[in-house]
Amino acid sequence: MAAEPQARKLIAENRRARFDYFLDDNVEAGIVLTGTEVKALRQGRANIAESYASAEGRDIVLINAYIPEYGPANRFNHEPRRPRRLLLHRKQIDRMIAAIQREGRTIVPLKLFWDDKGRAKLELAMAKGKKIHDKRQTEADRDWSRDKARLMRDKG
Repeated sequence: MAAEPQARKLIAENRRARFDYFLDDNVEAGIVLTGTEVKALRQGRANIAESYASAEGRDIVLINAYIPEYGPANRFNHEPRRPRRLLLHRKQIDRMIAAIQREGRTIVPLKLFWDDKGRAKLELAMAKGKKIHDKRQTEADRDWSRDKARLMRDKG
């Protein structure tokens, strides 16, 4: 019998993205890493909160993602905030580049995780920035749903 696939093991999540952007068209991408970056990620230390993806030539590159240095690697370590190339199909890359150039969209990373084969993957979304009034509306909707759930639980 084949082994059951394991659940995704989350490394880092960008929770702020859902508040700051309208998200659509989620894509799972591979990420090109060095050995010390993989070891640092295995320790569960990374931050993608302030990062974004950008088009450089005909590639999509992850900018400003923080993967801390791996302590035991001393002089063979990586740069913590270096640009990292993302692995996507050509059609996906072309679609993303077109959305960036034509519609002014942003590519935002949502989650960094290990897949069932033990490879680091990044979940990306095409995003459009929210204005301040949109953020207020999102917060009001969230508060109302919380209050509604509380009322339903109490009145029961």
